Amino acid sequence: MVFKYIDILGESTKSFEDAVQNAIAETAMTVKDIRTAEVVKMNVIVSNDKIVEYQAVMRVAFKVRRKEG
Repeated sequence: MVFKYIDILGESTKSFEDAVQNAIAETAMTVKDIRTAEVVKMNVIVSNDKIVEYQAVMRVAFKVRRKEG
């Protein structure tokens, strides 16, 4: 079995957990067989001394599929 890694960035105005969920859900629309997701970095965007956005940088592994045909 062979796996490929991609880096993704999830965003949310609610929480880090929501940013992770959003990123996986969106990625799963075009990438199949996601196996693992590692949060490698978390950031916040600040405006007027308040957190306005949460970001989760993630490394996602998925199974490589052979071309059919």
